[in-house]
Amino acid sequence: MEDSTFLALDTVALPWEERFNAHLGKMLYRKNLVTDPDTGMEIRIVKYPAGVINTLHTHPCAHGMYVIEGTLVTNRGNFGPGYFVWFAEGEVMEHGATAEADVTVLFITNKPFEIHYR
Repeated sequence: MEDSTFLALDTVALPWEERFNAHLGKMLYRKNLVTDPDTGMEIRIVKYPAGVINTLHTHPCAHGMYVIEGTLVTNRGNFGPGYFVWFAEGEVMEHGATAEADVTVLFITNKPFEIHYR
């Protein structure tokens, strides 16, 4: 019998998925790890290339970002590796990478993800 609640992923071997963001005119990168079919909660690794900032927007979900490498630039400050940043549902925010280096984060939502630009 298979245990359907257990998951182990080699995130280093998992390829980056390129996602073109038409609003920004830039490519973002992600590795999808988990999506809960009941709640819509998602966990993924996201990489913003150097200089790419996701401009002011909102989400109908709360979400957190754990900084793995680089510096996460937000409208609330800049955060380096080891920081966990949580944005409340509906909060107006922007986030991305410094001009000098990519930023990679573990991205977690509490329900289905959508983005609405200002």
